[in-house]
Amino acid sequence: MESRMRTVAELVAARWGDHRPGLWCEERVLTHHEVAAGAAARAALLADLLTPGAVPHIGVLLDNTEEFPLWLGAAALAGAAVAGINPTRRGAELARDIRHVECPVLVTERAHLPLLAGLELPGVRVLVTDDDAYAALLAPYADAVPDPAPATPNDRILLYFTSGSTGAPKAALCSQGRLAAAGYALTARFGVRADDVHYVCMPMFHGNAVIADWAPALAAGAGVALRRRFSASGFLADVRRYEATYFTYVGRAIQYILATEARPDDRDNPLRTGFGTEAGAVDAAAFERRFGVRLVEGYGSSEGGAAIQWAPGTPVGAVGPAGTGLVVLDPGTGLECPVAVFDGAGRLLNGDEAIGELVNQGPSPFEGYWRNPAAEAERRRGGAYWTGDLFYRDAEGYLYFAGRTDDRIRVDGENLAAAMIENILARYEGAVAVAVYGVPDPVTGDQVMATVAGRFDPVAFAAFLRAQPDLGTKMAPRFVRVVERMPVTATNKIERARLRREGFRCADPVWWRPPGEGTYRRLTREDVEGPLASAKGPSSVRRQGLEPRTR
Repeated sequence: MESRMRTVAELVAARWGDHRPGLWCEERVLTHHEVAAGAAARAALLADLLTPGAVPHIGVLLDNTEEFPLWLGAAALAGAAVAGINPTRRGAELARDIRHVECPVLVTERAHLPLLAGLELPGVRVLVTDDDAYAALLAPYADAVPDPAPATPNDRILLYFTSGSTGAPKAALCSQGRLAAAGYALTARFGVRADDVHYVCMPMFHGNAVIADWAPALAAGAGVALRRRFSASGFLADVRRYEATYFTYVGRAIQYILATEARPDDRDNPLRTGFGTEAGAVDAAAFERRFGVRLVEGYGSSEGGAAIQWAPGTPVGAVGPAGTGLVVLDPGTGLECPVAVFDGAGRLLNGDEAIGELVNQGPSPFEGYWRNPAAEAERRRGGAYWTGDLFYRDAEGYLYFAGRTDDRIRVDGENLAAAMIENILARYEGAVAVAVYGVPDPVTGDQVMATVAGRFDPVAFAAFLRAQPDLGTKMAPRFVRVVERMPVTATNKIERARLRREGFRCADPVWWRPPGEGTYRRLTREDVEGPLASAKGPSSVRRQGLEPRTR
């Protein structure tokens, strides 16, 4: 590997003259040299397209085609930044995203042109990568050579939107120096070699695919294989076709892969590692048994402000040890939460006190949001970085994920961790995917509701709950919504805001366990209009806020 480089532009230029295959997309293969040359041509074009004084941003509304990494490289060489635009957004929301990042140039493809029809995008020039005009526009720059000299580590390279589950998506910032450093860190952590191939099946408009998959491949000089859109059924065939050794995942991608038909030769594949979040211990173990591939679960806030790495000795259910500066604080008082206390079955006994927000009081790589000072101030409070995620810590210093701050569930005055309940329900044999969240109680506080994708038998489910030694007395779901497929975002994260909003008043079948009963029955209109009629509005978390706890 070349000596360590400080900018993404240097990493892109370093591949000039490297004629090994370096980028696969469907039937097309580009060498590393062709990728560097393509980035240089687009950088030269961009320099001519940007008028003096224009914000150097390029909006990219693409599936995972070769044009996406080419424009990432072009932006690095040109001292510009790529703003990934989510193609699942529509209408006014999509227009808002594009206008928010102030991109004078928007790169897209014909398949996405209908999304732009009728949108007011003043001052935005649209380039369509799969039409003749685009090829003609690029032709005069075919002889461009990548020049990384003008780039600096502080140059902005990415604006990537957060999920927007609690409001309009925020565009987090990432510099060339931070992205290059992340690539090198992951290269060292996973032993990435120049002859490796990274399979990019998560959407590149999201930070995960760029920071955790593309960047380490670039840092090591490894190849990149793109999947236009994630496909569980196509996963193993792609891995074998491209001889992929590494991939990243987020959300429920692993569950969808495991839901495909198992075959005797599933372990016959070249993968060494999968790296991501939210697979859960049950699915990670199942994936390793089936495919012979260890999944490395990590935690990292989308904005890069805090991270937890798994380490040998980490207890089952924990994410990893608390690194320097990481603490769990009560959002109301700002004080550190007491350590978690467990019973012999592993049940958390003091969730009301132990669950708090993960805060990084040490150095943070968080670089802010684009044009959103209020959201930035919410993250940076008291000289620390507040993640917006709930955790608890055991006596040995290991951290356990409890959910987003919106996922706090308060039942009979006791705080419950949605993530802990999900981990237990994931053991239910019929479940392909599970989500747990709070819905309003008719009297006060919340009740636990679960959405289960897969097979559901109310009698078997009740028996399953009774058999779980680590399921606390208040953790059993009061309501169970049964769906064919879990609603997820474009990055395969569960749409929890939608599930909370719909509650048990939804079109899908809902089973419930009336107070004092141990079995589930179908929820009826009479139930909703009778004993549950007063259970309306937001859950207690959003009614009451994260009030200080009494100690």
